[in-house]
Amino acid sequence: MTEFDIVDADAIREGRATDAYFDRTEATLRATDRNPHVVAEVTADQFPDGEFELFAGLKDAVALLEERNVDVDAIPEGRLFDGGPVMRIEGPYLEFARLETSLLGFLSHASGIATAALDCRVAAPESQVLSFGARHVHPSMTATVERSALVGGFDGLSHVAAGDLIGRKASGTMPHALVICFGEGNQEAAWRAFDEAVDEAVPRIALCDTYTDERDEVLRAVAALGDRLDGVRLDTTGSRRGDFRHIVREVNWELDAREHEDVDVYLSGGLDPDDLRRLRDVADGFGVGGYVSNADPIDFALDIVTIEGELAAKRGKLSGRKDVYRTGEGGHAVALADRDGPADAESLMKPILREGQLVDGAEQLFDLDAATERALADADRVGYGAEK
Repeated sequence: MTEFDIVDADAIREGRATDAYFDRTEATLRATDRNPHVVAEVTADQFPDGEFELFAGLKDAVALLEERNVDVDAIPEGRLFDGGPVMRIEGPYLEFARLETSLLGFLSHASGIATAALDCRVAAPESQVLSFGARHVHPSMTATVERSALVGGFDGLSHVAAGDLIGRKASGTMPHALVICFGEGNQEAAWRAFDEAVDEAVPRIALCDTYTDERDEVLRAVAALGDRLDGVRLDTTGSRRGDFRHIVREVNWELDAREHEDVDVYLSGGLDPDDLRRLRDVADGFGVGGYVSNADPIDFALDIVTIEGELAAKRGKLSGRKDVYRTGEGGHAVALADRDGPADAESLMKPILREGQLVDGAEQLFDLDAATERALADADRVGYGAEK
Protein backbone atom coordinates (compact mmCIF):
# COMPACT_ATOMS: atom_id res chain seq x y z
CA MET A 1 0.00 0.00 0.00
CA THR A 2 1.37 3.40 -0.95
CA GLU A 3 1.34 6.52 1.21
CA PHE A 4 -0.47 9.66 0.18
CA ASP A 5 1.66 12.28 -1.56
CA ILE A 6 1.69 14.68 1.39
CA VAL A 7 4.72 16.52 2.74
CA ASP A 8 4.38 16.21 6.49
CA ALA A 9 4.53 18.87 9.18
CA ASP A 10 7.98 17.78 10.36
CA ALA A 11 9.45 18.34 6.91
CA ILE A 12 7.94 21.83 6.81
CA ARG A 13 9.07 22.74 10.31
CA GLU A 14 12.61 21.41 9.79
CA GLY A 15 13.07 23.22 6.48
CA ARG A 16 13.18 20.15 4.25
CA ALA A 17 10.09 21.42 2.41
CA THR A 18 12.27 23.81 0.46
CA ASP A 19 13.60 24.50 -3.00
CA ALA A 20 16.92 22.82 -3.68
CA TYR A 21 18.77 26.07 -4.29
CA PHE A 22 18.30 27.01 -0.64
CA ASP A 23 20.18 23.85 0.31
CA ARG A 24 23.00 25.00 -1.99
CA THR A 25 22.82 28.52 -0.60
CA GLU A 26 23.08 27.30 2.97
CA ALA A 27 26.00 25.02 2.14
CA THR A 28 27.84 27.85 0.41
CA LEU A 29 27.31 30.36 3.21
CA ARG A 30 28.38 27.89 5.87
CA ALA A 31 31.47 26.92 3.88
CA THR A 32 32.51 30.57 3.74
CA ASP A 33 31.54 31.27 7.36
CA ARG A 34 29.04 33.87 6.20
CA ASN A 35 25.69 34.48 7.92
CA PRO A 36 24.81 38.16 7.54
CA HIS A 37 22.22 39.96 9.65
CA VAL A 38 19.46 40.94 7.24
CA VAL A 39 16.04 42.48 7.00
CA ALA A 40 13.83 40.66 4.50
CA GLU A 41 10.30 41.59 3.45
CA VAL A 42 7.42 39.66 1.92
CA THR A 43 5.72 41.67 -0.81
CA ALA A 44 3.45 41.15 -3.80
CA ASP A 45 3.75 44.61 -5.36
CA GLN A 46 6.17 47.39 -4.57
CA PHE A 47 3.80 50.34 -5.01
CA PRO A 48 0.03 50.70 -4.51
CA ASP A 49 -1.99 50.32 -7.70
CA GLY A 50 -5.54 50.45 -6.33
CA GLU A 51 -6.03 46.67 -6.39
CA PHE A 52 -6.49 45.51 -2.81
CA GLU A 53 -5.94 41.92 -1.68
CA LEU A 54 -6.70 40.24 1.66
CA PHE A 55 -3.90 38.97 3.87
CA ALA A 56 -4.25 35.44 5.30
CA GLY A 57 -2.05 32.51 6.29
CA LEU A 58 -0.34 34.39 9.11
CA LYS A 59 -1.04 31.75 11.77
CA ASP A 60 0.90 29.07 9.89
CA ALA A 61 3.67 31.50 8.98
CA VAL A 62 4.15 32.45 12.63
CA ALA A 63 4.19 28.78 13.67
CA LEU A 64 6.98 28.21 11.13
CA LEU A 65 9.14 31.09 12.38
CA GLU A 66 8.46 30.78 16.11
CA GLU A 67 11.39 29.64 18.29
CA ARG A 68 13.91 30.86 15.71
CA ASN A 69 16.28 33.73 16.38
CA VAL A 70 14.35 36.29 14.35
CA ASP A 71 12.14 39.32 14.88
CA VAL A 72 8.96 39.32 12.83
CA ASP A 73 6.49 42.11 12.10
CA ALA A 74 3.43 41.72 9.88
CA ILE A 75 0.10 43.22 9.07
CA PRO A 76 -2.68 41.41 10.98
CA GLU A 77 -4.50 38.61 9.23
CA GLY A 78 -7.68 39.98 7.71
CA ARG A 79 -6.25 43.35 6.67
CA LEU A 80 -6.35 44.49 3.06
CA PHE A 81 -3.09 45.47 1.42
CA ASP A 82 -2.05 47.17 -1.80
CA GLY A 83 1.71 47.18 -2.31
CA GLY A 84 4.59 47.17 0.13
CA PRO A 85 5.43 44.50 2.71
CA VAL A 86 2.93 42.31 4.50
CA MET A 87 5.68 40.78 6.66
CA ARG A 88 9.18 41.73 7.75
CA ILE A 89 11.79 39.30 9.13
CA GLU A 90 15.01 40.43 10.76
CA GLY A 91 17.85 38.22 11.95
CA PRO A 92 20.76 36.06 10.79
CA TYR A 93 19.90 34.95 7.26
CA LEU A 94 20.53 31.25 7.88
CA GLU A 95 17.90 31.27 10.63
CA PHE A 96 15.16 31.38 7.97
CA ALA A 97 16.73 30.96 4.52
CA ARG A 98 15.50 27.42 3.91
CA LEU A 99 12.02 28.29 5.24
CA GLU A 100 11.26 30.72 2.41
CA THR A 101 9.50 28.19 0.18
CA SER A 102 7.04 27.07 2.86
CA LEU A 103 6.58 30.58 4.24
CA LEU A 104 5.56 31.98 0.86
CA GLY A 105 3.32 29.00 0.24
CA PHE A 106 1.47 29.53 3.51
CA LEU A 107 0.86 33.19 2.75
CA SER A 108 0.33 33.07 -1.02
CA HIS A 109 -2.29 30.36 -1.16
CA ALA A 110 -4.28 31.45 1.88
CA SER A 111 -4.32 35.10 0.81
CA GLY A 112 -5.54 34.23 -2.69
CA ILE A 113 -8.39 32.13 -1.30
CA ALA A 114 -9.35 34.72 1.31
CA THR A 115 -9.40 37.47 -1.32
CA ALA A 116 -11.74 35.41 -3.53
CA ALA A 117 -13.97 34.74 -0.52
CA LEU A 118 -14.16 38.45 0.22
CA ASP A 119 -15.16 39.03 -3.42
CA CYS A 120 -18.18 36.81 -2.77
CA ARG A 121 -18.93 38.24 0.65
CA VAL A 122 -19.19 41.83 -0.58
CA ALA A 123 -21.22 40.67 -3.59
CA ALA A 124 -23.95 39.32 -1.30
CA PRO A 125 -23.47 41.03 2.06
CA GLU A 126 -26.85 40.07 3.51
CA SER A 127 -26.88 36.44 2.33
CA GLN A 128 -25.60 33.31 4.02
CA VAL A 129 -22.54 32.13 2.09
CA LEU A 130 -20.94 28.72 2.70
CA SER A 131 -17.65 27.29 1.45
CA PHE A 132 -18.26 24.26 -0.79
CA GLY A 133 -14.86 24.11 -2.49
CA ALA A 134 -12.91 21.50 -0.51
CA ARG A 135 -13.53 18.86 -3.17
CA HIS A 136 -11.56 20.89 -5.71
CA VAL A 137 -8.24 20.77 -3.86
CA HIS A 138 -5.76 18.22 -2.52
CA PRO A 139 -7.04 16.92 0.85
CA SER A 140 -3.99 18.34 2.61
CA MET A 141 -5.16 21.82 1.54
CA THR A 142 -8.72 21.64 2.82
CA ALA A 143 -8.15 23.31 6.20
CA THR A 144 -6.37 26.20 4.45
CA VAL A 145 -9.28 26.56 2.03
CA GLU A 146 -11.92 26.51 4.73
CA ARG A 147 -10.09 28.76 7.19
CA SER A 148 -9.23 31.30 4.49
CA ALA A 149 -12.83 31.36 3.29
CA LEU A 150 -13.91 32.18 6.84
CA VAL A 151 -11.29 34.96 7.04
CA GLY A 152 -12.88 36.39 3.89
CA GLY A 153 -16.28 36.50 5.59
CA PHE A 154 -17.95 33.19 4.75
CA ASP A 155 -20.52 31.97 7.25
CA GLY A 156 -19.59 28.29 7.23
CA LEU A 157 -17.71 25.41 5.66
CA SER A 158 -18.43 21.90 4.42
CA HIS A 159 -15.32 19.82 5.17
CA VAL A 160 -15.56 17.73 8.34
CA ALA A 161 -11.86 17.17 9.10
CA ALA A 162 -10.95 20.77 8.24
CA GLY A 163 -13.68 21.94 10.58
CA ASP A 164 -12.31 19.74 13.34
CA LEU A 165 -8.83 21.20 12.82
CA ILE A 166 -9.87 24.84 12.92
CA GLY A 167 -12.59 24.48 15.52
CA ARG A 168 -15.65 24.96 13.33
CA LYS A 169 -18.54 22.57 12.75
CA ALA A 170 -19.08 21.56 9.14
CA SER A 171 -22.40 22.32 7.41
CA GLY A 172 -24.21 20.38 4.70
CA THR A 173 -27.25 18.26 4.09
CA MET A 174 -27.49 15.96 1.05
CA PRO A 175 -25.86 15.37 -2.36
CA HIS A 176 -27.53 14.20 -5.54
CA ALA A 177 -26.01 10.78 -4.83
CA LEU A 178 -28.35 10.31 -1.87
CA VAL A 179 -31.43 11.00 -3.98
CA ILE A 180 -30.15 8.77 -6.79
CA CYS A 181 -29.60 5.90 -4.32
CA PHE A 182 -33.39 5.81 -3.80
CA GLY A 183 -34.07 5.73 -7.55
CA GLU A 184 -35.79 7.99 -10.05
CA GLY A 185 -39.31 8.88 -9.00
CA ASN A 186 -38.53 8.19 -5.34
CA GLN A 187 -37.27 11.61 -4.34
CA GLU A 188 -39.81 11.77 -1.52
CA ALA A 189 -38.41 8.55 -0.06
CA ALA A 190 -34.93 10.07 -0.01
CA TRP A 191 -36.08 13.28 1.66
CA ARG A 192 -38.13 11.41 4.28
CA ALA A 193 -35.29 9.00 5.02
CA PHE A 194 -32.93 11.91 5.53
CA ASP A 195 -35.41 13.56 7.87
CA GLU A 196 -35.74 10.38 9.93
CA ALA A 197 -32.03 9.52 10.06
CA VAL A 198 -30.19 12.80 10.56
CA ASP A 199 -29.70 14.62 13.85
CA GLU A 200 -32.44 17.12 14.66
CA ALA A 201 -29.86 19.92 14.86
CA VAL A 202 -29.23 19.62 11.11
CA PRO A 203 -31.53 21.84 9.01
CA ARG A 204 -33.95 19.97 6.75
CA ILE A 205 -32.83 21.33 3.39
CA ALA A 206 -33.95 19.20 0.46
CA LEU A 207 -31.94 19.07 -2.76
CA CYS A 208 -34.54 19.70 -5.47
CA ASP A 209 -33.20 19.35 -8.99
CA THR A 210 -32.12 15.73 -9.43
CA TYR A 211 -34.63 14.28 -11.88
CA THR A 212 -37.34 16.83 -12.69
CA ASP A 213 -37.50 20.58 -12.83
CA GLU A 214 -36.86 22.69 -9.77
CA ARG A 215 -40.44 23.89 -9.32
CA ASP A 216 -41.78 20.35 -9.37
CA GLU A 217 -39.27 18.91 -6.90
CA VAL A 218 -39.56 21.87 -4.53
CA LEU A 219 -43.33 21.48 -4.28
CA ARG A 220 -42.96 17.72 -3.83
CA ALA A 221 -40.45 18.29 -1.02
CA VAL A 222 -42.89 20.65 0.70
CA ALA A 223 -45.64 18.05 0.41
CA ALA A 224 -43.34 15.29 1.71
CA LEU A 225 -41.89 17.07 4.75
CA GLY A 226 -44.42 19.76 5.48
CA ASP A 227 -43.48 22.08 8.33
CA ARG A 228 -40.27 20.12 8.98
CA LEU A 229 -38.79 21.46 5.74
CA ASP A 230 -36.45 24.38 6.48
CA GLY A 231 -35.30 25.05 2.96
CA VAL A 232 -34.49 23.77 -0.49
CA ARG A 233 -31.25 23.80 -2.45
CA LEU A 234 -31.00 24.19 -6.19
CA ASP A 235 -27.71 22.94 -7.61
CA THR A 236 -28.72 22.78 -11.25
CA THR A 237 -25.85 22.01 -13.60
CA GLY A 238 -25.00 24.84 -15.97
CA SER A 239 -25.99 22.86 -19.07
CA ARG A 240 -29.57 22.59 -17.78
CA ARG A 241 -29.86 25.86 -15.93
CA GLY A 242 -31.29 28.25 -18.51
CA ASP A 243 -32.30 31.53 -16.89
CA PHE A 244 -31.41 30.64 -13.31
CA ARG A 245 -32.75 33.88 -11.88
CA HIS A 246 -36.12 33.26 -13.52
CA ILE A 247 -36.17 29.68 -12.17
CA VAL A 248 -35.49 30.87 -8.62
CA ARG A 249 -38.14 33.59 -8.87
CA GLU A 250 -40.63 30.99 -10.11
CA VAL A 251 -39.82 28.70 -7.17
CA ASN A 252 -40.26 31.58 -4.71
CA TRP A 253 -43.55 32.54 -6.33
CA GLU A 254 -44.97 29.03 -6.05
CA LEU A 255 -43.83 28.71 -2.43
CA ASP A 256 -45.42 32.05 -1.54
CA ALA A 257 -48.61 31.21 -3.40
CA ARG A 258 -48.98 28.12 -1.22
CA GLU A 259 -48.11 30.05 1.97
CA HIS A 260 -44.70 28.42 2.34
CA GLU A 261 -42.71 31.66 2.22
CA ASP A 262 -40.82 30.48 5.32
CA VAL A 263 -39.00 27.84 3.21
CA ASP A 264 -35.58 29.25 2.41
CA VAL A 265 -34.01 28.87 -1.03
CA TYR A 266 -30.29 28.14 -1.32
CA LEU A 267 -28.27 28.05 -4.53
CA SER A 268 -25.02 26.34 -5.48
CA GLY A 269 -23.16 25.05 -8.50
CA GLY A 270 -20.32 26.99 -10.11
CA LEU A 271 -21.33 30.38 -8.69
CA ASP A 272 -19.09 33.45 -8.73
CA PRO A 273 -19.47 37.01 -7.40
CA ASP A 274 -21.37 38.15 -10.49
CA ASP A 275 -23.88 35.34 -9.94
CA LEU A 276 -24.26 36.30 -6.30
CA ARG A 277 -24.96 39.93 -7.20
CA ARG A 278 -27.55 38.86 -9.76
CA LEU A 279 -29.27 36.36 -7.43
CA ARG A 280 -28.86 37.83 -3.96
CA ASP A 281 -32.34 39.35 -3.89
CA VAL A 282 -34.09 36.08 -4.80
CA ALA A 283 -32.07 33.58 -2.70
CA ASP A 284 -31.47 33.23 1.01
CA GLY A 285 -27.98 31.78 0.74
CA PHE A 286 -25.28 30.35 -1.48
CA GLY A 287 -22.74 27.56 -1.54
CA VAL A 288 -19.62 28.70 -3.38
CA GLY A 289 -16.95 26.24 -4.44
CA GLY A 290 -14.41 26.55 -7.20
CA TYR A 291 -14.31 30.34 -7.41
CA VAL A 292 -12.79 30.40 -3.92
CA SER A 293 -10.94 27.10 -3.60
CA ASN A 294 -9.36 27.45 -7.07
CA ALA A 295 -8.30 31.07 -6.61
CA ASP A 296 -4.87 32.00 -7.90
CA PRO A 297 -2.32 32.38 -5.10
CA ILE A 298 -1.04 35.88 -4.43
CA ASP A 299 2.40 36.18 -6.03
CA PHE A 300 4.39 36.97 -2.89
CA ALA A 301 8.17 37.13 -2.89
CA LEU A 302 10.69 37.37 -0.04
CA ASP A 303 13.51 39.85 -0.63
CA ILE A 304 16.43 41.08 1.42
CA VAL A 305 16.19 44.86 1.81
CA THR A 306 19.08 45.54 4.21
CA ILE A 307 22.26 43.59 4.98
CA GLU A 308 24.38 44.33 8.04
CA GLY A 309 22.46 47.58 8.42
CA GLU A 310 23.14 48.77 4.85
CA LEU A 311 20.52 49.27 2.15
CA ALA A 312 20.27 46.33 -0.26
CA ALA A 313 17.84 45.08 -2.90
CA LYS A 314 17.80 43.28 -6.21
CA ARG A 315 16.83 45.18 -9.33
CA GLY A 316 13.11 45.94 -9.43
CA LYS A 317 12.72 45.80 -5.64
CA LEU A 318 12.86 48.66 -3.15
CA SER A 319 15.68 48.72 -0.59
CA GLY A 320 15.23 49.62 3.06
CA ARG A 321 12.96 48.64 5.91
CA LYS A 322 9.42 49.79 5.07
CA ASP A 323 6.11 50.37 6.77
CA VAL A 324 2.62 50.34 5.28
CA TYR A 325 -0.35 52.51 6.26
CA ARG A 326 -4.11 52.85 5.95
CA THR A 327 -4.83 56.47 5.23
CA GLY A 328 -7.75 58.43 6.58
CA GLU A 329 -9.43 58.22 3.18
CA GLY A 330 -9.14 54.42 3.13
CA GLY A 331 -6.10 54.29 0.86
CA HIS A 332 -2.88 52.33 1.21
CA ALA A 333 0.55 53.91 1.49
CA VAL A 334 4.13 52.62 1.64
CA ALA A 335 7.04 54.52 3.22
CA LEU A 336 10.46 53.89 4.71
CA ALA A 337 10.05 52.81 8.32
CA ASP A 338 12.50 55.41 9.65
CA ARG A 339 10.49 58.26 8.10
CA ASP A 340 7.20 59.78 9.09
CA GLY A 341 4.19 58.15 7.50
CA PRO A 342 1.32 60.02 5.90
CA ALA A 343 -0.56 62.41 8.15
CA ASP A 344 -3.67 60.92 9.77
CA ALA A 345 -2.66 57.38 8.76
CA GLU A 346 -2.61 54.12 10.72
CA SER A 347 0.47 51.91 10.59
CA LEU A 348 -0.54 48.35 9.66
CA MET A 349 2.70 46.57 10.61
CA LYS A 350 2.57 45.02 14.08
CA PRO A 351 5.23 43.19 16.13
CA ILE A 352 4.66 39.44 16.36
CA LEU A 353 7.95 37.72 17.29
CA ARG A 354 10.97 39.02 19.14
CA GLU A 355 13.92 36.64 19.16
CA GLY A 356 11.50 33.93 18.15
CA GLN A 357 9.04 34.50 20.99
CA LEU A 358 5.47 35.74 20.60
CA VAL A 359 5.02 39.26 21.90
CA ASP A 360 2.16 39.89 24.29
CA GLY A 361 -1.17 39.95 22.49
CA ALA A 362 0.26 38.70 19.18
CA GLU A 363 -2.19 35.79 19.02
CA GLN A 364 -4.97 38.29 18.36
CA LEU A 365 -3.25 39.22 15.09
CA PHE A 366 -4.09 35.80 13.64
CA ASP A 367 -7.16 34.82 15.65
CA LEU A 368 -9.78 33.58 13.16
CA ASP A 369 -12.78 35.49 14.50
CA ALA A 370 -10.76 38.69 14.86
CA ALA A 371 -9.39 38.28 11.33
CA THR A 372 -12.88 37.95 9.86
CA GLU A 373 -14.03 41.03 11.74
CA ARG A 374 -11.02 42.99 10.47
CA ALA A 375 -11.61 41.86 6.90
CA LEU A 376 -15.22 43.03 6.82
CA ALA A 377 -14.41 46.33 8.53
CA ASP A 378 -11.45 46.99 6.23
CA ALA A 379 -13.49 46.11 3.14
CA ASP A 380 -16.05 48.70 4.16
CA ARG A 381 -13.37 51.27 4.92
CA VAL A 382 -11.60 51.01 1.57
CA GLY A 383 -14.77 50.42 -0.48
CA TYR A 384 -13.63 46.95 -1.53
CA GLY A 385 -15.81 45.49 -4.26
CA ALA A 386 -17.95 48.58 -4.53
CA GLU A 387 -20.02 48.48 -7.69
CA LYS A 388 -18.84 51.11 -10.12
